[in-house]
Amino acid sequence: MASLNVGPLGEYIREQRRNAQYSLRQLAEAAGVSNPYLSQIERGLRKPSAEILQQIAKALRISAETLYVQAGILEERRGEGLELRASILADPLINEQQKQALLAVYDAFLKENAAGRPSGADPVKVAATDPAKEPATDQAGGVGGSTDEHRGEAP
Repeated sequence: MASLNVGPLGEYIREQRRNAQYSLRQLAEAAGVSNPYLSQIERGLRKPSAEILQQIAKALRISAETLYVQAGILEERRGEGLELRASILADPLINEQQKQALLAVYDAFLKENAAGRPSGADPVKVAATDPAKEPATDQAGGVGGSTDEHRGEAP
């Protein structure tokens, strides 16, 4: 079987397994995958899904995001949206194609927002100082809508 260019991922998992002092069989059992399948992952012959990577990460007590980066599923960033990305990739209720579509939309929004702010600007500070980004307040200082609605009182 030809290698799928997942060798570095397999090597990384093997290194983490050895650091945790697990045998291949022990890790396979802890991660809920078969021993031969885990062996193929470690040898770079199989590319595991995000769900399998999450199971392996949990068994190794390491960050799933780290394995996603190693697998090329996530780009290494300064923490920009990693938790959201990991949640999407780990969601068992949507399929892989849907996960990739959600991530593509998220990336498009990030690019659009980055293009709209000055170079090197902190997005949090820009949002806090840009009046167009602040919610409208009513005369009583409430945010949007009638204050009576927010208190549950009749109009």
